[in-house]
Amino acid sequence: MMRRRAFITLLGGAAAVWPLTARAQQPGLPVIGFVNIGSSGGYAGILSAFLKGLDETGYVEGRNVAIEYRWAENQLDRLPAMMADLVQRKMAVIAATSTPAALAAQAATTTIPIVFEIGSDPVQLGLVTSLNRPGGNVTGVTFLAQEVVPKLLELLRELLPRARVIPLLVNPANPAIAEANTSKALAAAHTLGLELHVLNASSEGDFEGAFAKLVELRANGLVVGPDPLFLSHIEQLAALAAHHGVPTVFTGREFTAAGGLMSSGARITDSYRLTGIYTGRVLKGDKPADLPVQQATKVELYINLKTAKSLGITIPLPLSGRADELFE
Repeated sequence: MMRRRAFITLLGGAAAVWPLTARAQQPGLPVIGFVNIGSSGGYAGILSAFLKGLDETGYVEGRNVAIEYRWAENQLDRLPAMMADLVQRKMAVIAATSTPAALAAQAATTTIPIVFEIGSDPVQLGLVTSLNRPGGNVTGVTFLAQEVVPKLLELLRELLPRARVIPLLVNPANPAIAEANTSKALAAAHTLGLELHVLNASSEGDFEGAFAKLVELRANGLVVGPDPLFLSHIEQLAALAAHHGVPTVFTGREFTAAGGLMSSGARITDSYRLTGIYTGRVLKGDKPADLPVQQATKVELYINLKTAKSLGITIPLPLSGRADELFE
């Protein structure tokens, strides 16, 4: 494996309390409510980045701050009750990581500070008035994941110049993300002269059927749209792509490390670290309305040369030369 630049990146998906331990809270400590739409699996590295950000502002879990973890297990209907519980428990701040969690937090309280970490446009979602002046009780970090989907299509077209049919896998149970990704992908596909088909998977049980559909469509490749459900099942998606022999691109290093062909996207640990910093600043007394929304803009590219070889694909030198890391 060749490393092109230093990096730290882990991805994962997102009612359950953090399963590793149920840490006893010390009386008097401020409490953070950490909420995610996905499941806890695969989140160790990302949580480490969040805790690192907290530490940079002087807060260490168990020493001078407590954290209540909530995971919706990709069930949107669990979020309102989770948020209501955290509001009743009077959290000092709610760290709402993922778009559905941020929207649920905003609906639950106008007084408790909310720090989000999302891959969507917070202004378009109505979370903030503007990026520079959020207003209200909400601010946070965005990495604009929807902007990555057109780039993934471009990467597949660069890799497979004769490709014509490229499906996009989305999760219809998460409409805020699915609709935005689909809209961006359709526009990009039209520009690139590609025929785009939208495939739906709202649970792990839908993956096999979605990949079987690729054969029927005679697809040249597949783009997996960013979604907590898919992030929670990276290894399964990589295995299905290999089994069906479909060149597949996704967001995040872990997909490529698991055997996926190629991945590109923002470094998620950066955005979680920034979320931790903002959460710490709010604990220190900063108002969300005064904290401009931050954007994690660094995009990284990973390519699995072994997978490319098994698919009979030769990676163009300009593409491999841009990679942050090559797996071989």
